[in-house]
Amino acid sequence: MKNAVSITRYDIDRYERYHENDTVRRALTGVFSKTNMNDMAFTTKAAKKNQFFFSTDLKTMSATNQMGSGRCWLFAATNVLREIIAKKLNVDNFELSQSYLAFFDKFERINYYIASVIDTADEAYNSRVVDHIVGTGVHDGGQWDMFVNIVKKYGILPKVCYPETFQSSNTGNVNKHINNYLRAKTPELRRLAAAGETEALAALRAEMLEKTYSFMCACYDVPPQEFDFEYKDKDGKVIVIRDMTPLKFFETYIGDYLDNYVSIIHAPTEDKPFNKAYTVKYLGNVVGGADVCYLNLEMDEFKELVVKQLTDGEDGKGEIVWFGSDCGKYNDGAKACWDVEQYDELALTGLDAKMTKEDMLNYHTSQMNHAMCITGVNIDEATGKPNRWKIENSWGTGGAQSGYHMASDAWFDLYVYQAVVHKKYLGDKAALLDEAKLELEPWDPMGSLAD
Repeated sequence: MKNAVSITRYDIDRYERYHENDTVRRALTGVFSKTNMNDMAFTTKAAKKNQFFFSTDLKTMSATNQMGSGRCWLFAATNVLREIIAKKLNVDNFELSQSYLAFFDKFERINYYIASVIDTADEAYNSRVVDHIVGTGVHDGGQWDMFVNIVKKYGILPKVCYPETFQSSNTGNVNKHINNYLRAKTPELRRLAAAGETEALAALRAEMLEKTYSFMCACYDVPPQEFDFEYKDKDGKVIVIRDMTPLKFFETYIGDYLDNYVSIIHAPTEDKPFNKAYTVKYLGNVVGGADVCYLNLEMDEFKELVVKQLTDGEDGKGEIVWFGSDCGKYNDGAKACWDVEQYDELALTGLDAKMTKEDMLNYHTSQMNHAMCITGVNIDEATGKPNRWKIENSWGTGGAQSGYHMASDAWFDLYVYQAVVHKKYLGDKAALLDEAKLELEPWDPMGSLAD
């Protein structure tokens, strides 16, 4: 390594003298040995600002639970749709089958993996793109546009008509066995594709899909092509819907709703100019489905659109917003609150780790990893701007707010990366969606998936 400098014994002695003079760290040595650092960095003064009430607070149903799986994006998306369906059914509580959508997402993603391996057969086995495809494999995480692809192709159905199994709620072993099988077949797929042996390649693909479909049916149960749905409405009337299909259920209760929505992102990096539409290579689940599409906007405009969707409508009652964020940063689980100011890590550690959002993306310190729904916002009367946000999560109904959470606006600025809004709020910028999308590399941080 050029210009590399080794550590000497003299350096160690100097560092030890520095530590001896660092009275705070010396005093904390014993405390560190017995106490969680996150609890020690917590500051009650900042936390007192985070009151759980909101000037706009949409009425929504009980929080859902993704259990031991990475299906947050599916749970958040079905939480958006269930609010629409529940009103049409006249029920207080309703949940769509996330297991049904996860089944077909995973199966379609197996086919997408096979197609990606074949498409890159001329690349070196250790090229970055092949390494990314094989390393990513098939897993639970996803994106809004991937949800739309699955729903449009396979429809939806109530959860009671295709409930959870142990494997659908705890997907670690399912994913492990699928990926072990896919990677074992990858060298043969690449060899046959590179050699142009189309018949043998088609036969191998068919065998792989046949075997993985059977394995998934054993894990999830066979997805129904038709179902009956029985429920009791708010008036106590028992209603039975017979001979329904998942696609017909989708068309009846959702229709063209999803066609009107688009993902906006906030990615303030030099390689992603604002007011441009983007997609990501080899990011998808359905071969032949729509590409992932993002419109990159500055944060003030991003938040303005989210607020409009939350507040626009009859009596100021708008729609909840699917969004993606980095949920691992500055989370107080006990109070169900994300806030950058409620932890003073510098005072605790002596290590200044602050970074801009741009640098966090460029150097892989942060990226979108979890999807939830924004169901409320508090607008500060003095400034007319948001100061906190209400969030519907999919981690069950436990915790301080029965499965709901809160995020400060400062946390939102730094760690929220994506939201899904109605195109009507874009105004003239809706035309940007018709322009050619700039294609990002598969490993770009905006290609991360929520799980």
